[in-house]
Parts: sequence; structure tokens; C-alpha cells
Amino acid sequence: MTPTNRRPWPKAVLFDLDDTLWPIAPVILQAEQTLFAWLANNVPRVAERFTIDSLRQARLELLARKPEFQLDLGALRRAGLIAAFEQAGEDAAKVEQAMTEFFAARNAVIPYDDVLPGLLRLKGRVLIGSITNGNADLQTIGLAHHFHASVSAPAFGRAKPDPSIFHAALEALGVAPQEAVYVGDDLILDVQGAQRAGLRAVWMNRTASRRDLEEGVQPDATVADFDGLLAWLKREHA
Repeated sequence: MTPTNRRPWPKAVLFDLDDTLWPIAPVILQAEQTLFAWLANNVPRVAERFTIDSLRQARLELLARKPEFQLDLGALRRAGLIAAFEQAGEDAAKVEQAMTEFFAARNAVIPYDDVLPGLLRLKGRVLIGSITNGNADLQTIGLAHHFHASVSAPAFGRAKPDPSIFHAALEALGVAPQEAVYVGDDLILDVQGAQRAGLRAVWMNRTASRRDLEEGVQPDATVADFDGLLAWLKREHA
């Protein structure tokens, strides 16, 4: 007999991207190395004057002066490069070429092994969306066709945990907050943010962290991968 406390399946499941669908730290590290190699070959005075670390420190100092850049770290990197090019006496018109190199490498992500099979298992059963504070490009990555709607903070103008970015994605999908589940790796930005926007939130805890106890955030479920997510959805929903 089906338990009476089981809910209908959600109409939509939405995902964070970086560190939920793929690891991002090694990708950014490689992208910065790729960018610096491009600088050395194309604008050598910048590479002679700066290092990867000093460029990063300059960005952090710029972010401290202009915290609005937190909304778009790509814009922060671009502004940092413009300043570096000007200080080194290089043509700042080449910054866009540098950014093209960086973004190509930044989007060379490798999804976790469970991601594509998991998306395929969800396909046709729920609408699939994404919400990210980052600059991941699902079209470039090759996963855009799995998503019915995608919202990014740089394009939208507000970032998680602001409820408005969650509501924008829900509006694009045509579902109400109570009809959706959000899945992400960050307890504050993803879990608490989604819950405050009226969604249920699943913590994708791939690293077996216990930060949930420290932060005082209580996810509706905690899973380690898509298998866990699918098992929870089947267990909780008729």
C-alpha cells in the first residue's frame, strides 16, 4: 500500500552547476594556466610584470574596492586584465582575446560520472533547470539540451541566495516554488537560498562534509550523487 504521506512528484528539479554537476577548482586552475600561457605568447610585457598569483591578488583587491563585481567574476577578471595590460603598456584591446581563451578553458569541465545518466533518468519525468552564480555555459559544455531553463547571476543581475533568481528560473519553467526541488552543493547559497524562496532543497554533499551541523541549515534531503537523488525522489513521491 502506498504511504499516505508521499507527495506527488515535483514538476521541476533545478540544479546548481559548479561543484554540483562537475568539480570546478581544478578547471579554474587549468584555465588560469592556459590564460597565462596565452599572455606570455601574445602580450609578453604582462606576463613579465605579473604572475598568476599577483593577478589573482590584484583581482581580490579590486573586488574589495568594488564588491559589486561579486555578481560577475568574469567581469572582475576582465577589469583586472584591463588594469594589468595598462600597467604593462600592452594594448588593452587584446583583453577580449585573452578572455576568450580563459572562458574556453573555464568551460572545459568534466561532469561527474553520475550526471549524464542521472539527467537522462529524470528526462521526461520532470522539467530540468539550472541556476548558477558562475559563468558556466551549458551550450559550450554540451549539456544545454538537457535543460528546459537556465538562469545565471551575471545575466540576471541578482545572485543566489537572493529569492528572485530562484523565482526567475521557476517562472521560466512555469512552475510554482512548492512544485520544485532545488539541488546544490552550497548550504547557504543553494539549500538555504532555495528554501527561503519556497522550494524544497536537496544538499548534494559529494565530499561527506558535516557542515550542515555547523551552519544550522537543514536540507530536505542530503545525497552524495544522482543515484541518491533519484532514490530520494522515488521514496518520497508517489
